[in-house]
Amino acid sequence: MAITFEEIISNLQKKIYHPIYFLMGEEAYFIDKISDYITDHVLTDVEKGFNLTILYGKDLEPATIVSQARRFPMMANYQVIVVREAQNIKDLVAKENKSGKEKASEKTKLPFELYLENPLKSTILVICYKYKSIDKRTNIAKQLEKTAVLFDSKKIYDNQLPAWITTYLKTQQYAITPQAAAMLTEYLGADLSKVANELDKLIISLPVGTTIMPDHVEKNIGISKEFNVFELQKALGERNLLKANRIINYFGANPSTNPFPVIISSLFGFFSKLLNYHFLEDKSQNNAASVLGVHPFFVKDYAVAAKNYNIKKLVEIVGILREYDMKSKGFGNVSASLADLEREMTYRILH
Repeated sequence: MAITFEEIISNLQKKIYHPIYFLMGEEAYFIDKISDYITDHVLTDVEKGFNLTILYGKDLEPATIVSQARRFPMMANYQVIVVREAQNIKDLVAKENKSGKEKASEKTKLPFELYLENPLKSTILVICYKYKSIDKRTNIAKQLEKTAVLFDSKKIYDNQLPAWITTYLKTQQYAITPQAAAMLTEYLGADLSKVANELDKLIISLPVGTTIMPDHVEKNIGISKEFNVFELQKALGERNLLKANRIINYFGANPSTNPFPVIISSLFGFFSKLLNYHFLEDKSQNNAASVLGVHPFFVKDYAVAAKNYNIKKLVEIVGILREYDMKSKGFGNVSASLADLEREMTYRILH
């Protein structure tokens, strides 16, 4: 059955278990959280000694997994088998598309495919198939959807990260302001494992129920609340020359914490959305937030910036950002430092 991360965790907390969990997809964070929960909670510490098996994909044969899965637990209701790095196992799942073809004979079916048709109910087999997904048109994928928990862990987009941060903190009984969430998003990117780790370190130092502010982020994670890409976007949107130049000079003096590719990517996203904002017929807060993929709190920043940059100038800015992205990689640039390129780019955006 196809199912969401939240549904899987909820069922596990209710001790609703399934014989097979096939966890696949690009986002490793959700796969790790599910497999770790099963490893930590299904068996007692005493039961784990005989009934918990961790296998690793490289050099592992599918027949070995099936052989382990067909064993009965010892002095427990379940045995748990977790197969990590399963994407490296040769012939675990069929690569060919059998959709529309005659059903494979018993002799041609792969070992895991045969086990899938009649799994042992006292075994909880967790397959961690990271960084890619199986072809859902294959017979084995269709069988997984019928008799196993099939979870496709998808990468979240950057514009979804602030909402994810807010939800994550809410489950820990914390809140966060949109500005603080934006700071974390720009600084950490969409690596959920990294983001969750930083959030966990942050809340350790704060009382339960705290609303996390930019000051908390600056003090505990080391992101400057004044000199960050989010504040640069805001300064450029307001055409605040003094503030924008102060920030870009700070970036030039601290390149390791403010890498040029991150600056370019962030500004490209901001000005692209600003260009889209100009073409919106309905510029109400909720509609603009939905279309642009931003928190409603920030729509006013786009409204202000739209007054300062017309469509012609925004098209020019997009071209400027592409030009300086190429220059930062050595194309058309012989001697200018990254700090010089940042200052030149900022000047051309503002004038």
